[in-house]
Amino acid sequence: MKIEGIKGCYEKTGGLFYFARMCSKIRVQAQGKLPAEYVEWLGKGFDGRTCRYLSVSYEEVKKLVLSGKADQEVLDWCYAHGRRPTDEQILIYNSFMSKRGWRDDETDEFIPETIKKYGLKDNGQLLTDFDLIEMDEGRWYPDMWRDAWK
Repeated sequence: MKIEGIKGCYEKTGGLFYFARMCSKIRVQAQGKLPAEYVEWLGKGFDGRTCRYLSVSYEEVKKLVLSGKADQEVLDWCYAHGRRPTDEQILIYNSFMSKRGWRDDETDEFIPETIKKYGLKDNGQLLTDFDLIEMDEGRWYPDMWRDAWK
């Protein structure tokens, strides 16, 4: 489902995948335009993983986003008050986030079930959570993951 204002999983802020998406979901929710199935996951799932990775609370990130700060400003705050990952740690985070669902505990059930739930064609091209999100929101193309790493 296409949702105006939500950024993609692969969009980077300070080199990190997903952070921009989390911030954009907060903004869209504040406008009252975030679908209910997204609202229930705010601060959980990848949002929660991202905040835990940075050692900050989702509620603090939310306050900063809603105060009008840009994504990079919010990330800078996270680095100052939580964890500042090295380039190698960012690589590991991006690798984990972008490959979630591929050859892990979500492969056999969650990925196929979500493909069916979204009414997508199961042709073996959608392998990760990012793939499913991007396809569902109308951004996905086969080499999207490859282009994100450039």
